[in-house]
Amino acid sequence: MKRNIVFYVVTILLFGTGILFILHLGGKLQPPAAAPAAAPATAVHPGVGAEGPKAPVGGTAAIAATFIENLESPLSILLLQVIVIVAAARILGSLFKKIGQPSVIGEMVAGILLGPSLLGLLAPGVQTFLFPASSMGALRMLSQIGVILFMFVVGIELDVAHLRSKADAAVLVSHASILVPFFLGSVSSLLLYRWLAPAGVPFSAFALFMGIAMSITAFPVLARILEERRLSATPLGSTAIACAAVDDVTAWCLLAVVVAIVRANGLAGSLLTIVLTLLFIATMLLVVKPRVDRMLSERTQYQHGSVGLLAGIFSFVFASALFTELIGIHALFGAFLAGVCMPPNHGLRPFLRERVETFSSVLLLPLFFAFTGLRTQIGLLDDWWSWLVCLGIIAVAIVGKLGGSMFAARWTGMSWGDSFSLGTLMNTRGLVELIVLNLGYDLGILSPRIFAMLVLMALITTFMTGPLLHLRRFLSRGKALTVTPAGTAGSCV
Repeated sequence: MKRNIVFYVVTILLFGTGILFILHLGGKLQPPAAAPAAAPATAVHPGVGAEGPKAPVGGTAAIAATFIENLESPLSILLLQVIVIVAAARILGSLFKKIGQPSVIGEMVAGILLGPSLLGLLAPGVQTFLFPASSMGALRMLSQIGVILFMFVVGIELDVAHLRSKADAAVLVSHASILVPFFLGSVSSLLLYRWLAPAGVPFSAFALFMGIAMSITAFPVLARILEERRLSATPLGSTAIACAAVDDVTAWCLLAVVVAIVRANGLAGSLLTIVLTLLFIATMLLVVKPRVDRMLSERTQYQHGSVGLLAGIFSFVFASALFTELIGIHALFGAFLAGVCMPPNHGLRPFLRERVETFSSVLLLPLFFAFTGLRTQIGLLDDWWSWLVCLGIIAVAIVGKLGGSMFAARWTGMSWGDSFSLGTLMNTRGLVELIVLNLGYDLGILSPRIFAMLVLMALITTFMTGPLLHLRRFLSRGKALTVTPAGTAGSCV
């Protein structure tokens, strides 16, 4: 022990003295001559002026100036944004969970509160410092990675075998829950187009996107609500999962077609993109999926948790996302199909869901909520007419989605109570709606004002799911307790 200490001290003294001696000798050397061409003014290093090095400012002022300069660097701003966003998402997510709401609603609200709707209103200086315009590019890219991983998890949770067992009711209810709100959204666009559409956007693009926005169901949020209420294994729960899954697949296919039409400026120009999309879907489901199933079923027995396996799967996800981005639709669609291609057995899907969803939902998705919140300017609804239109949009969304699903479910033979519950669940829009709205905003189809209205619609239709399910359960209990087994009036205990 003493021998090691002596060796350590001697090494430090010997080489430390050598370094100091070299620095002393080098200090006597003349600096190299300046280059003939003068460097531009913007290239001058901080602290070095045109006349040579400036004398450093000493004391506390120098430390404070250095600290502020480092804090304003792009990396520091990004790290500060991540800390604030994740903390706000966790706090509000926990609060909303305590009042019986999915935590994702609290995270969505946290994103809006960090934007101009609240923080920018109460403390504009803080909001400008925390989210400067120069930082939006990095924040957007990180949030997009989170959404891509989220859509991969959505594809993982799609159980094709379960869909086949519920095909009749699922297809009827889900397609009714798309067609009715899609039609109502298109009709609404006749009234909203001249007032709320951005300049230069054709009516067809605006109407198609309004229809898509009204038709979305948040499959992952719906699944979480059923799981938290222990309804997943019930007939209502299994039917709702199947309907939402079919709804998701259909809505994303329609969205791919709409995006192709908008980007190509018309149906004729989008034919190549649509053909490539159909070929890609067929290749993924008929060729890639069986091969991935065989390959992973052989390897997951001994590489279940290997880094190599995860690296290969992530590469597959991002390659699929890249291809759909290149052909003119969106990277999200490719990530979704990559998730569908994952084998349903061997424990691989739960393994991937646990790792990918935890990382994306805790860290990356809150960044997407914040990015959405920075775009949402509720202050644009500054008169009674704007709020009246917003309430009308929310009403159309509820009538179309909840009403269309409920009457279609009743047609299949479900009771009115279960039909209402199924319509309530299908009316949940959540995060998936925000993804679609951001896509429409990026494409220039949605103006800031209609974007804010549709974000509020997504929040309210998701928030109302829990209370409506409680109401239906309360009414069912009341009916059951008013009649005793003998048929005489009873009382609630």
